Amino acid sequence: QVQLVESGGGLVQPGGSLRLSCAVSGSIISINTMGWYRQIPGNERELVTTITSDGIVYYADSVKGRFTISRDNAKNTVYLQMNSLKPEDTAVYYCNADIRQIGVPWAGYWGQGTQVTVSS
Repeated sequence: QVQLVESGGGLVQPGGSLRLSCAVSGSIISINTMGWYRQIPGNERELVTTITSDGIVYYADSVKGRFTISRDNAKNTVYLQMNSLKPEDTAVYYCNADIRQIGVPWAGYWGQGTQVTVSS
């Protein structure tokens, strides 16, 4: 059984910073792309950023220059450093990872989500 456990969300003032973490555990052979998505109630979940196992990154235009994704392959963990936060960054943030398990084909898995609120 694979688990993605997120942490680091919370309330922050505009211009502030937060760091999210997502640790993957379970019977894992390999992890390929990891990423972060976010969702506002009533809206579709949107892609924020991804990072491949080789370290190739992608950022949505709305977060370029403010957010930084990184990963520690030894710890099966992905991070999201969020700086210069804006009220429009308020959302539930979800971790996603493409994972190969023993006896199971590659599949995408989601974390439970962590709330980020940017407000004064």
